[in-house]
Amino acid sequence: MSSAPATCSTRRAVEESDLAACFQVRKDVFVGEQRVPEEIEYDIHDADAVHVLAVAADGSALGTGRLLHGAAAAGRTGGDPTVGSLGRLAVTRESRGLGVGAALVRAIEGEARALGLAGVDLHAQTHALGFYERLGYVAYGPEFPDAGMPHRAMRRTF
Repeated sequence: MSSAPATCSTRRAVEESDLAACFQVRKDVFVGEQRVPEEIEYDIHDADAVHVLAVAADGSALGTGRLLHGAAAAGRTGGDPTVGSLGRLAVTRESRGLGVGAALVRAIEGEARALGLAGVDLHAQTHALGFYERLGYVAYGPEFPDAGMPHRAMRRTF
């Protein structure tokens, strides 16, 4: 378990039930709320990614995120093999503002450290830049579209 606000705990999603919960949160947030086409929300990288799940005391899913590493991350990190790629960070509508997103980011960073990585890159929706900056991420490069929404690349080194 990683450090998390009193409202939740985080864990690496290994069991099928945890993975299903991760994918359901992503479907609710990205496909349902943000209208990301389902066929681009789930990709080949889901099979090998490290998935993290945030749950409430009653076991209900509050949020998720994933970490790509190695060759899967290379296209998102400028080819740097020492940097992982954080992505698909999603928090349920009713759980936003409770620290769940920050707990997930820190849990994913912990997984990255456990893999021996020196940092994490991510592609942030521009409205979320401040959130990631408060967690130590620095934006670089120009704004670019992803799933029809403006994004910026960001990195945090450990």
